[in-house]
Amino acid sequence: MGPFSGLHSWYTSVVGQITSLFVHKVIAQADSSLDKRAFLEAVGVDPDAPVDPKVMVADTDYYEFFADLARADPKGFELPLRVGATMRCEDYGAFGLAWKSAPNLRGSCERASRYARVLTSVATYEVREAKEGVYMHLHRAGDRATLGLRLSNEATIASIAAICQEVSTSTFRALAIYFKHGVPGSAAAHERHFGCPVRFDTDMDALLVSHETMQASNQVGDPGIVKFFDTHLEEELSKFDDDASLERRVRIRISQSLSQGIPTVTAVASHFGMSGRTLQRRLSNRGYSFQKLVDEARRELAERLLKETSYPLAEVAYLTGFSEQSAFNRAFKRWAGQTPRSFRIKA
Repeated sequence: MGPFSGLHSWYTSVVGQITSLFVHKVIAQADSSLDKRAFLEAVGVDPDAPVDPKVMVADTDYYEFFADLARADPKGFELPLRVGATMRCEDYGAFGLAWKSAPNLRGSCERASRYARVLTSVATYEVREAKEGVYMHLHRAGDRATLGLRLSNEATIASIAAICQEVSTSTFRALAIYFKHGVPGSAAAHERHFGCPVRFDTDMDALLVSHETMQASNQVGDPGIVKFFDTHLEEELSKFDDDASLERRVRIRISQSLSQGIPTVTAVASHFGMSGRTLQRRLSNRGYSFQKLVDEARRELAERLLKETSYPLAEVAYLTGFSEQSAFNRAFKRWAGQTPRSFRIKA
């Protein structure tokens, strides 16, 4: 569940695990007549302990818990919709920050695709352009007849819709919703919830969103990040307006794109009105390569974020284009000869 069904989800050597945070999210939406303590104890979660995202449950146990709860709930077929509707960016920690600080929903979804393996080992995500709109696909292995898996897929799609609505400046409404599994009795509740056609027994689990909606600007989800990227870097960029500073301007452009992943040379070159080949040639003439500038941009951005913000190291890692904090730590130690934590303390 969650936009990406299982924040802080990993595989152990054999099975996947899902944070107990989402167990609590599901139980909170269950009918009040149910013995919620018993359901929590059955999945191995202490009902009296504070909510701790670090406490994990096996994915198979989670699916069974979800299914048992839905069977007992008088409106169990709507449970995943209720759960998905409650999800907010803040529930996803560093990833939520990355989602809401993207310039538009297309950028948010592309980050989801890039960083999916950080969030879950049981699902992957894909953004696919089509003539009729943009598809946001959820790919998850498993038997579509398994009720818990089906419920989790529905909660995932519903939570993607919820956080899209949270961050977008336009009213979010998908053109259509698709599920691989069969209709749970009637599609009416699902169509009321999503406000669009919901199609079951298809070949995908996905949302179809219009091109216009995907390009609508996101709200300012984190003023500090917006200020950092839009003000600090733009001011610095304005100081360099001649060919002699091309490599510097390229580094800054790369920095502005890193939170959505490593930009391609073609994308960066297009920003400066030239082809990728021309940019590479001009950089080479000055003794630079595009890859070297990517490395320098990541280091420079990381150092500034560590010095000028208080964002946790995991967030700094994502904002500098790393999908894992451990990879960021290794790279930073190679750059600076010390860990990011040590650098921040000494800065």
